[in-house]
Amino acid sequence: METLIPIINRLQEVFLTLGAEIIQLPQIIVVGSQSSGKSSVLESLVGRDFLPRGSGIVTRRPLVLQLVNVPPLEERRKPENGIKAEEWGTFLHCKNQTFTDFSEIRKEIEEEMDRSTNNKGISREPIYLKIFSPNVLSLTLVDLPGITKVPVGDQPEDIETQVQEMILSYISNPNSLILCVSPANSDLATSDALKLARDVDPDGRRTLLVVSKLDLMDAGTDALEVLLGRVIPVRLGIIGVVNRSQHDLNTQKSLSDSCKDEQAFLQRYYPSLASRCGSRYLARTLSRLLMHHIRDCLPELKTRVTVLTAQYQSRLNSYGQPVEDHSATLLQIVTKFASDYCNTIEGTARHIQTSELCGGARICYIFHETFGRTLQSIDPLGGLTELDILTAIRNATGPRPALFVPEISFELLVKKQIKRLEEPSLRCVELVHEELQRIIQHCSAYSTQELLRFPKLHDSIVEVVTSLLRKRLPITNEMVHNLVAIELAYINTKHPDFTDAAQVSASVNSQQAEAGDGGKLWKNEKMPSEEKGPVLGFGSPNKAINLLDTAVPVSRKLSTREQRDCEVIQRLIKCYFLIVRKIIQDSVPKTVMHFLVNFVKEHLQSELVGQLYKQRLLQELLIESQETAQQRTEVAQMLESLVMMWYLLFLPSMRLKTSTGYRPSSTPDYGVHSWNTLWTGKTTAPRNNAG
Repeated sequence: METLIPIINRLQEVFLTLGAEIIQLPQIIVVGSQSSGKSSVLESLVGRDFLPRGSGIVTRRPLVLQLVNVPPLEERRKPENGIKAEEWGTFLHCKNQTFTDFSEIRKEIEEEMDRSTNNKGISREPIYLKIFSPNVLSLTLVDLPGITKVPVGDQPEDIETQVQEMILSYISNPNSLILCVSPANSDLATSDALKLARDVDPDGRRTLLVVSKLDLMDAGTDALEVLLGRVIPVRLGIIGVVNRSQHDLNTQKSLSDSCKDEQAFLQRYYPSLASRCGSRYLARTLSRLLMHHIRDCLPELKTRVTVLTAQYQSRLNSYGQPVEDHSATLLQIVTKFASDYCNTIEGTARHIQTSELCGGARICYIFHETFGRTLQSIDPLGGLTELDILTAIRNATGPRPALFVPEISFELLVKKQIKRLEEPSLRCVELVHEELQRIIQHCSAYSTQELLRFPKLHDSIVEVVTSLLRKRLPITNEMVHNLVAIELAYINTKHPDFTDAAQVSASVNSQQAEAGDGGKLWKNEKMPSEEKGPVLGFGSPNKAINLLDTAVPVSRKLSTREQRDCEVIQRLIKCYFLIVRKIIQDSVPKTVMHFLVNFVKEHLQSELVGQLYKQRLLQELLIESQETAQQRTEVAQMLESLVMMWYLLFLPSMRLKTSTGYRPSSTPDYGVHSWNTLWTGKTTAPRNNAG
């Protein structure tokens, strides 16, 4: 039990050196109003004058006070290296410096407060003071600024809020004990310290009340009811103390004499409570409460340390090791990126998204859903009217009237429709190219964590892959364009899937014959224009007209032969267009895979190595980002502290013997000097007072 408080003190030192406190350690928080006697109570626990005094807020920063009980000077003279002083103090911010004069400690506290606070302002940055003495019990206390209501002088307007927020941030720690200091000559019902303690500790399980200034109560009154807990009950108890008066301070009355006078006062006015009041009893009570509180918090503390150690070890591993072999590191990162890129396309990557399609799955979707549906939505006869077909037939016959439908008109019209397949095909190439670009970012964010360490290498890899994709895009577009051009170059009317034109014509003629006397009329029929005169819009035969300036009629009633010719051409166009569309729908994805996707997969690694693996670029590309380097340092320091903390909690009696080379095998090698200081608990002797 006696070793628990020193262990917590060492744990505090471990985290205070990092300026972080990720684990809430057990400690005693001293809370009280301004001029309530907090400083006098703390000095009585130490037995020396060392705290600044004055009007207003004197304590402007939290003071973490660690009291360490050491053997008397006579016993400490036996070792060769020891401090030749009965009592001394050390500050965390003054490394390798020991203060044997307590007036110098007071001066250093004042100067340190002035360094970080503006005049009468307050600061959350704590001051860490460790006092070694044979006259103290091992304790850890935190002295906070006194609660004030009205800003005085240069104090900020929100000084009350600032102080209360600071106090609440400390006493909200469930592992802390709250030491409330309230003067006996004021009503406890109006105690601000007790009110704040009740806010965070309504059951009072962590609160201890100290009633100060018992000797300053009005004549005829006493604090007996308060000390017995009949006014305001406090779970951990109520202890009365007598502070030194201003006259005692002015005459420099020693604390030992004040202790004797305190006991005499208690025996005289509170004889039944004299054994349970006073500064000495307060010190023993605080030490006992702190030890029991640490014992209760220890299981949870061990669990927390174990979990955090595993978490920080995992974080440290994610940052990677410092680069030693630049060539091997570059090849490893480039190879891993190329492998992850290809695996993402193949669908075998370790990081598979569940929110959206990515990589090869998205390319497949583009081929068979986006591109396929787009082609299916194209009408084979879209954009062609019957008049367009008739016009093409007439233009193909020249000045001679045609007895049969000219084949060239079919070729002209079907090529026009096939040309419409080129735009969605090129759009398919563009979509696949965009997806290959997206895979770069996917691999950078999920698959290759090392790239985050080296921003220049990351940018260079992105640039090389983007350049490779950019070079392959026009080649793939040209090939897709050629696919359509090939279909346009030769209209194969002998295609096995193409219905013979004669059969289509025969079927149309048979349908016309079944409808009436179409067969008889076919030889003797006359165009409506021949029977009824000139067509509207073409002018009169007796009048000269300019055909080039006359608009072609938008619509008119077609003759039977014209309808038959249109149907023949439409059926031929539709039949042949469907054949070509099927070919394009099958050949475009194959072309994109061969000329773009597969080419990039096969040549990505060689392209990256050829562009980046150059001796003059190795140092530049593998410059680590400042953010990553800083985070690795911080995580490594925190992990070191957690490992030290783990050994302190689980092996408190163990001493690390660096002289024999002993070191726990499961801990990283973080340096001998810090381990030696931690385990042995020795304090470096001052230069002027070393024995």
